[in-house]
Amino acid sequence: MMKGLLLLLLITVFLSTFASAQKTGVRFQSSDTALQNAFTWASTMALHYRGHPGDPVGAWYESALPPRFAFCMRDVSHMSIGAEILGMHPENKNMFTLFTTNISASKDWCSYWEIDKFNRPSPSDYRNDREFWYNLDANFDLIDACWRSWSWTGDTMYLKNPVFLQFYSRSVNEYIHSWVLQPDSLLTRPAHPNAPVPFNMEDAFHRCRGLPSYSEGVPNLKMGVDLVAALYRGLTSYALILRANGNEKASAGWLQKANQYRQRIDNDWWDAGTSLYNTYFTNEHRFGKTEGEAFLLWFDALADTARKRKTIEHLMQLDLNIENQSYLPLQYYKNGYWDQAHALTLHLANPATERREYPEVSFGVVEAIVQGLMGVEPNALTHTVSTLFRSIGTRRCQLSDLPILNTTLAITHFNHTRSAMTNTGHHLVKWRAQFAGDYKTAFINRTTVRRTSHEKDPQGQLISYLEVEVPSGKEVSIVVK
Repeated sequence: MMKGLLLLLLITVFLSTFASAQKTGVRFQSSDTALQNAFTWASTMALHYRGHPGDPVGAWYESALPPRFAFCMRDVSHMSIGAEILGMHPENKNMFTLFTTNISASKDWCSYWEIDKFNRPSPSDYRNDREFWYNLDANFDLIDACWRSWSWTGDTMYLKNPVFLQFYSRSVNEYIHSWVLQPDSLLTRPAHPNAPVPFNMEDAFHRCRGLPSYSEGVPNLKMGVDLVAALYRGLTSYALILRANGNEKASAGWLQKANQYRQRIDNDWWDAGTSLYNTYFTNEHRFGKTEGEAFLLWFDALADTARKRKTIEHLMQLDLNIENQSYLPLQYYKNGYWDQAHALTLHLANPATERREYPEVSFGVVEAIVQGLMGVEPNALTHTVSTLFRSIGTRRCQLSDLPILNTTLAITHFNHTRSAMTNTGHHLVKWRAQFAGDYKTAFINRTTVRRTSHEKDPQGQLISYLEVEVPSGKEVSIVVK
């Protein structure tokens, strides 16, 4: 108890001094004072977790259970875009490189689950290559994080680096084979395909060497639905990486394989009696429900919109741990639950919220506000940045000095019909300005008049949009009517 209070006191003192010293980096201003305060807290807290420049591991940020002074594959995968928003691109590059480098046949194509600041596999999770802790979702989560990081930055390392390409290929081939993760084997696979010999069920580094889920409290587990979703998303992102590298034929083949996992979710895991997805399957051939639904949204693995709504509405009723909560504001924003996203964002930033200091929380709040509320979505292939203001009632929100696609942008939503973008960096971007609703005409810088285009979002809501170029040093303002 005393250690916990001391840690909290040290963090509080550090944050107060760090906030006063912080002069640069992305900023967020809003007529919603509570939301602005949430972003200020989250960005300051997240930057507090940045490693020391002299640490042996190189550039890194804490992304595991404090105070291990380590970064975990799951947490980094979920925190990476928040880190990019806050200017921690060198940290992401270094940590991703370390994870991809350390995949090996001796670990059955796992990497290290956690690496600490001393540049070693964290002793909390690793004894040797035959005895260690590893959640099997991780390889596919990291592939997706690499794809999203390339989409945000345009850094071709994620597409071209041989170490990364080997990690992707080993993960979707040897790793799947070694851990018996083929679509038709998910419910029949052995419980411990690569168990150490002799096997000790009481040793967590034996029992959990290849956990088939991020849910760690289910006994006698054969498969978690979150791993099926991770397989779908990882293979989909791998297909997109292949396409970005010009390999259309191979990309199409991997998209087909990815969709086999998505089909398995709807065919095998839906419980018609409760109108909910089961989340785990045991070695006694029994389905059950516990945490895991949040990952169906995180990996965007649900094709049936009615079932997705049921899942979201069920999640809203649950008392989830703070890690799962940290993933949800962004997902609520993207799926049309804007009020609930706003409320959960403020809850996560509330000083009364237990364990809000867990690293994923602050990074999740930053990402929820930038990608969720402000609707910022980059496309490195076309060098386009999309925006969509997802707010009910808030009149004005502004991001400044946002690093994205090798430039920096200021983005202002004055209301639901007026937005502006200023390119404060050195490279032209295309702006896909989106507005929720049916608007026919757009006024660009008050002079140019253009007709808008229209499409429906996944929830069926009509979106009006147009695309314009925003050169370096220029501001473009758009009003739709």
